[in-house]
Amino acid sequence: MSGLKLFNTKGGVTEVTPHLADVEADVQGFVEAHMEMLLGVRFLASEHRTGQVHGGRIDSLGLDENGSPVIVEYKRGTDAGVIHQGLFYLAWLMDHRAEFERLVRDRLGVTAASQVLWSGPRLICIAGDFTRYDVHAVREHRRSIDLVRYRLFGSDLLGLETVASVGGDTQVSRRARRPSVTHAAADVRKTAMMELAGAVDEVLLGLGDGVNRVDRKQYRAYQRLRNFACLCPPQRSKLLVYLKVDPADVNLVPGFTRDVSGLGHHGTGDLEVQLRTPRDVERAQDLFRLSYAAA
Repeated sequence: MSGLKLFNTKGGVTEVTPHLADVEADVQGFVEAHMEMLLGVRFLASEHRTGQVHGGRIDSLGLDENGSPVIVEYKRGTDAGVIHQGLFYLAWLMDHRAEFERLVRDRLGVTAASQVLWSGPRLICIAGDFTRYDVHAVREHRRSIDLVRYRLFGSDLLGLETVASVGGDTQVSRRARRPSVTHAAADVRKTAMMELAGAVDEVLLGLGDGVNRVDRKQYRAYQRLRNFACLCPPQRSKLLVYLKVDPADVNLVPGFTRDVSGLGHHGTGDLEVQLRTPRDVERAQDLFRLSYAAA
């Protein structure tokens, strides 16, 4: 059971008792209707048939912010079979890439289909609860798996809590490799930026358990269920990090933070943070934590 307690403070203090959905389909229907907001995943299909050989139906198929294919499986309560069922469908997915890309093309367009990231397919299991054996089991697999506990509060509140998150092949070591320093001025600048990128990488991965890193050509994403930071390749004298923070909630500092909502850029997030020195990384840590907490 989740340890979260929710109280209504209007006219006193009354505990709002958590409960499970009446049927599994209620959870599935709500998540599919709001999948991008809840999970950072664009919805593709519901109850997708896997054909006669596999003989099953995938609850939900989607595509996350970084182009990774996503399978979402739901259980009303606790069910030890949900992880194995999801892994079975992941194996099917990897064997049917062309079929998935056709689905993406039909739903989201040719560009999205051409950018599917097959190095990091994800499984998200949403259930009323998980056992300690479930948590241990996902850590033994070399796949990207998220266990998410749901609770309903009253008639109009939904809570989602990440119980365990494993990054599979997209997760990397916490310390980036640091290049050797040469005497050429250009190489010194490049090395300084690489050192700075390594420091940012270490800070973002160290924000909490279950932070996964996904490398794309144009950016590097750091995610829990959703992206919370995107780091672009080093420029000549600065690094750009994009965060899921509302710029209206931040005192913007010219040359350090910028509102990029509505502007095109690589990665996701409306707040751009410009980093030039290790001191800037220290200044940005509160913003990193704020974005992490919201993911």
